[in-house]
Amino acid sequence: MCGIVGISATVNVNQLLFDALTVLQHRGQDAAGMVTLEDGHFFLRKDNGLVRDVFRTRHMKKLSGKMGIAHVRYPTAGTSSSAEAQPFYVNSPYGIALAHNGNLTNAEAIKEELFNADLRHINTSSDSEILLNVFAHELGKLNKLTPQPEDIFAALQQVYRRCEGGYAVVAMLNGHGVIGFRDPNGIRPLIFGKREGEQGTEYMMASESVALSASGFEVVRDVEPGEAIYIDSKNNFHSFQCVHGVKTPCMFEYVYLARPDSILDGISVYQSHQRMGQTLANKILREWTDHDIDVVMPIPDTSRTSALEIATRLGLPYREGFVKNRYIGRTFIMPGQEVREKSVRQKLSAIGQEFKGKNVLLVDDSIVRGTTCQQIIDMARDSGAKNVYFCSAAPAIRYPNVYGIDMPTSEELIAHGRTEKEIEKEIGADRLIFQELDDLKKAVTSLNPAITEFDCSVFDGHYIAGGIDRAYLDRLAESRNEDTKAKERGNSIIDLHNDEEVA
Repeated sequence: MCGIVGISATVNVNQLLFDALTVLQHRGQDAAGMVTLEDGHFFLRKDNGLVRDVFRTRHMKKLSGKMGIAHVRYPTAGTSSSAEAQPFYVNSPYGIALAHNGNLTNAEAIKEELFNADLRHINTSSDSEILLNVFAHELGKLNKLTPQPEDIFAALQQVYRRCEGGYAVVAMLNGHGVIGFRDPNGIRPLIFGKREGEQGTEYMMASESVALSASGFEVVRDVEPGEAIYIDSKNNFHSFQCVHGVKTPCMFEYVYLARPDSILDGISVYQSHQRMGQTLANKILREWTDHDIDVVMPIPDTSRTSALEIATRLGLPYREGFVKNRYIGRTFIMPGQEVREKSVRQKLSAIGQEFKGKNVLLVDDSIVRGTTCQQIIDMARDSGAKNVYFCSAAPAIRYPNVYGIDMPTSEELIAHGRTEKEIEKEIGADRLIFQELDDLKKAVTSLNPAITEFDCSVFDGHYIAGGIDRAYLDRLAESRNEDTKAKERGNSIIDLHNDEEVA
């Protein structure tokens, strides 16, 4: 899970990139990076930490140029070393910088090809560096001193041929322009816009529309699956459909990842949350006609919209029973079960009088490991709730994500191998209600009937891109295992003097 942005402007882009990354901070809290281009020189700053901590005034002054790309990262594989922060770059050909959101499902096979056949060495365990080197190799094979748009698109056609999985990419060619492209299934989001500056048209690409609108760019459209966009050094716009694509965006973007004020593939995230609440309320009315719910409460923040719709449709009071500490990150992506369990109590505190003697329906956007909801249910009981019912605006998450979200292994997912009644008992709820997958699909597609299918692999185990088999999932589980990650964090070596000039 990452956030990317690329800009070609008529003014220095460092502040625009910084502002966009700040808006996209929810997509990655582990590391941040930025590359700008001026007079044939790349200027790079990247490190572990939040955007506000990675980029100081002394760094921003050196990040000059009217063209740039940037990235916020939460790692789905590899280590948390600052060496794996993005963007990555290679010197040949031309000089290329690249930032990537997603996951190449055939990364290991490509890595072997790069080493044995293409004679390229990969320095990190990041598939983003693999993708960069594939692109660089295919551009180099064209042997063009000054590549034209059709040359760049021809190289990208070969990238599509070699790379499988879900990905959205922004890249920059030294002296030539900014590129954006999206996987053939449109799993990971990428949207572009423009604005008219005093000296001409400026372009911006980003993971979510809100990054564009926050900087005054007009949203033009989403990048199509299998499409590449190229903004040359004179700010001329070019696009090409490199491969045939079928749009099947990631459903979890609408459930949890994207900001509610974003629009992805023509679908308002906020309105999708409303529809999820309405369909879930309909299920309660259908299957629990004699319910004794007294009050509906959201687990802040992402479930508020759905909870309000449920309360309205059921004709029940809506109450805020929990107060959120906004300085604690998202718990399901935090490293280590012990850290996650501790952070839940730090993240939320209960307002006792809202619970005392009541039958409370708690609403969350999804249930992943069950860590959060289990402790929240305990907090509600400790605050005097008579009965605690729990509902999820998403269906049960039973399978790992392989397209760029650091979802836990199957064994760490509370719904894997369990019935709903077993999950209900495990989390300690008096009743548990999950959204039906068909209802979820209808809720979201109703906002854009042109999209009829979604990547719902975390719910149904159907992986639409790449040869995902049992062996692949076993390797993925090993790389995401908590013990493996802890070992990698312990082995990561960070050179504290590598930024001595600006430290």
